Amino acid sequence: MQLPETLDGWLGLLEARHGQSIQLGLDRVRCVRDALDLPQTCPLFIVGGTNGKGSTCALLEAVLLAAGKRVGLYTSPHLLRYNERVRIDGREASDAVLVDAFAEVERARGDTPLTYFEHGTLAAWVAFSRAGLDAIILEVGLGGRLDAVNVFEPDCSIVTSVAMDHMDYLGDTREAIGFEKAGIFRPGKPAICGDPVPPESLLAHAEAIGAHLQVSGRDFGFAGDQNQWAFWTAGGSRRGGLAYPALRGTNQLLNAAAVMAACEAVRDILPVPMQAIRQGFMLVDLPGRFQVMPGRPAVVFDVAHNPQAAGVLNENLASMGFFPETWAVLGMLGDKDVAGVVRLLRDRVDHWLLASLPGPRGLSAARLAEILREVGVNGDISEHPSPASAYQVAAGRAAESDRIVVFGSFLTVADAMAVRKSPQ
Repeated sequence: MQLPETLDGWLGLLEARHGQSIQLGLDRVRCVRDALDLPQTCPLFIVGGTNGKGSTCALLEAVLLAAGKRVGLYTSPHLLRYNERVRIDGREASDAVLVDAFAEVERARGDTPLTYFEHGTLAAWVAFSRAGLDAIILEVGLGGRLDAVNVFEPDCSIVTSVAMDHMDYLGDTREAIGFEKAGIFRPGKPAICGDPVPPESLLAHAEAIGAHLQVSGRDFGFAGDQNQWAFWTAGGSRRGGLAYPALRGTNQLLNAAAVMAACEAVRDILPVPMQAIRQGFMLVDLPGRFQVMPGRPAVVFDVAHNPQAAGVLNENLASMGFFPETWAVLGMLGDKDVAGVVRLLRDRVDHWLLASLPGPRGLSAARLAEILREVGVNGDISEHPSPASAYQVAAGRAAESDRIVVFGSFLTVADAMAVRKSPQ
């Protein structure tokens, strides 16, 4: 078979080749990893959790870059371009780098089938192996224990939070999900938990394998006022006078403290000066996470797609000040707790613009409307064929003093963001 010569060609091939988008298990990925024979040559962080993974990865990358390190960062999903998933030294990998990496994985896999995500994960590893890096950060796609990134051996693992999501794959209790998240921990290695109330299953697994577990609020934590915050450890150290991270949101100190704990834990193999931490927190940028756009009306993009994230979004919206009316552009996938998300935000929204999402998992606007009415939303509800069209209607109807909030899925934010950025 002739291999594709463009990134779009590769992505189209991978999407068409494997009918099941999610297929947990490590045997296939481990087999191809071994065939690639690309040894790990620098410290590796693996970051998992229900919410906060992307923000934590961005904070950690920014801190390491500020320390002068060459960093590889692999995240998912992307918003506008696949290249967002693979960053090398603070920049998106080029099409050429990704095409070469996809081809190398293809040659190595032989007859071993790989999903889209698995092939992409291994391609990121190829790209990183060629880049002469000082550190690598891999974000878990789903769960942890059986996720493709877990075939690599972290020097430090971070679980940001444990909440109810992806129950079809991870279990229908927080204890079951916590065990899956804890699967990225390693014996004798730092294991950072940013959730101040972790499930017992996570604590028990860390103890059983001999991981060096540190839990937020117990082994490290933070305190702050309106102007600055401080990081502390149970060992008695304290770092004060810290500026709040550039990422907006009341939950970002949880993520920032976990990053500081991780940096402390690996200081012997990857020293990071305090000035780099301060600088990284001030410069970090991550689209789609409570991202408030300039201009009027105010526009907020947030990929919140489960009740825990919706609760944080509700708190963040409450902290923004007064807006006469709030217009919500909502599109969600069918395997999410739509009712739970809506209940947390229904008192914050005046107008609901419901958008159909494509694909077998995407919910129609009509079904979303049914769910909203079932949970007691009786206000202004309208249905739209896509998030882009819903956003255009909201932008046309909202007053300058109003607020538009786009949320519910990466797909929702990406579609609305693309139309906002396109030339008018």
